[in-house]
Amino acid sequence: MASDGIEIRNLYKIFGPKGEDYVDLVKGGMSKAALNEQHGHVLGLNDINIFMPGGKITVVMGLSGSGKSTLIRHINRLIDPTAGEVIYQGNDVCKMSDAELQDFRRHKTAMVFQKFALLPHRTVLKNTVYGLEVQGVDKDEAEQRARKWITRVGLEGFEDHYPNQLSGGMQQRVGLARALTNDADILLMDEAFSALDPLIRMDMQTVLLDIQEELEKTIVFITHDLDEALRLGDHIAILRDGAVIQQGSGQDIVLNPADAYITDFVKDVNRGRVIEVDTIMTKKEPPKDALIISSGAMLEDAAKKLSEAGAVNAKIVDGTGKLLGSITIQDTISAMVTPATH
Repeated sequence: MASDGIEIRNLYKIFGPKGEDYVDLVKGGMSKAALNEQHGHVLGLNDINIFMPGGKITVVMGLSGSGKSTLIRHINRLIDPTAGEVIYQGNDVCKMSDAELQDFRRHKTAMVFQKFALLPHRTVLKNTVYGLEVQGVDKDEAEQRARKWITRVGLEGFEDHYPNQLSGGMQQRVGLARALTNDADILLMDEAFSALDPLIRMDMQTVLLDIQEELEKTIVFITHDLDEALRLGDHIAILRDGAVIQQGSGQDIVLNPADAYITDFVKDVNRGRVIEVDTIMTKKEPPKDALIISSGAMLEDAAKKLSEAGAVNAKIVDGTGKLLGSITIQDTISAMVTPATH
């Protein structure tokens, strides 16, 4: 069941002993470089405003130093903001008391780290139940829940292995199982797959998408990889120097880059895997023998279906079978290699 979303409002983080003294200067336009040169403080986040929808995956991406990991650590307040709000279920995480924050961290959030963060002296099972032990859950219930998620992430039979007996991909599966066992509303994933080999990384992305289809958690996923962001993200926010440069769906960003920085980011994207048929379809009546393709299908999948069927035309239908529009194989192929027009 989808949970509430997270709303980040006017969030600033200035690292240094007197960060609060310089918020107004940053609001007035002082750059990250100028703040550091003139005042010896580092601008981590600059007026962040993002709504992260409940039950969806929000990907925050950017290059090293863009502020993405700083941002995710504000959601469970591992880092205190200099100014701003992080709202969840009507409460500002930034104003929670120590007791409220402890409860929020234990019961509402779970985190998966890039470096796995497993306890080396604990087995897979004991690592997975750790969060429930902290919560005081009965041992038998905790182990039952842990075994369920160990199996779900593909590690059945490895319950008694130690982290050093596992590959990197398997260790990350343990980290994911541990987070899911806690049954938290919010799953925070900081560069969770970045240390993995490309094929294992793709496999873990598939595991996450499959589980998300079932659970509909509110997931905040940090990455520096655009292909990963486009594959996982329902909503994507791109950061640069601590500020949001653009946010929206992957398709929005690829089709309408906000500036030269984003344009450069998306120039090598496989458009066929990002743009939906709905974007290029016309209201032209399709031939009666036109191939049926579902709304929301990606251009690459549509082109493959048309090619395999030897068809030239397709009609786009919604879940009820209602006709929405039509496409041709020529339009589909063209849109995969040149900017699509609306």
